[in-house]
Amino acid sequence: MKIRMNRTTVIAVAAVVAALLLPARFPGATPAQGGGVAADTISGKVMYSGPKPVLRTISMDANAACSKLHPKGLPSPEVILNPDNSLQNVVVYVKSGLFGRQYPPVRTPLRVDQKGCMFTPRLIELMVDQPLEITNGDPTNHNIHVIPEVNQEVNLSQPPGSPAKVSQFPKAEIGIPVMCNIHPWMRLYVHVFANPFHAVTGQDGTFTIQGLAPGQYTLEAWHERYGVQERKLKTGSRADFTFTE
Repeated sequence: MKIRMNRTTVIAVAAVVAALLLPARFPGATPAQGGGVAADTISGKVMYSGPKPVLRTISMDANAACSKLHPKGLPSPEVILNPDNSLQNVVVYVKSGLFGRQYPPVRTPLRVDQKGCMFTPRLIELMVDQPLEITNGDPTNHNIHVIPEVNQEVNLSQPPGSPAKVSQFPKAEIGIPVMCNIHPWMRLYVHVFANPFHAVTGQDGTFTIQGLAPGQYTLEAWHERYGVQERKLKTGSRADFTFTE
């Protein structure tokens, strides 16, 4: 028996076949909404191994307003260990394996406050061109000095009670330092991504990156004091990292 197909039927069949072959040819490709290959995850934990880190105490005696808020100073937040020696504030992200796919922009602003003469939070994750709002909740002047390598430098003063300062980053860049020229102990690290596949470890040291198409990826873990580490692995696997002095 002969089966006859018109031009419209042939095109439809070809489209279905192409959709089925796409994940095999490009394992980092994200399936179309409503069908295709199910999304997958990569999870893991970041640990610290070695002698207990020696952290300096931040003295704020040079500024009366800040010293009044913290008369005994503050321990430096550059290393925060959990009770099980897992490590907080490690950014883990997909470094390669996405094959240049484009992702929709995020328009919701992300806010950072200057409170207690410190940036809160210590580090943030942004998408490219996502607005960053920085406010001053202290009774003293602050300064916002953004020092990137591939994005544009920003250096602005911010009196108490003034409107939020808004910045955007048109290029992906990891670990952009932001400091206050008035209070040199203040630090913020901005991570700008072109994709949504990233996470920050918290009070249990774990992370989960969701929504990946099944395939193999390179993950990088970044810490402000201990640098970076890489892992190559497939979705569904664990990606554990261990940093040390």
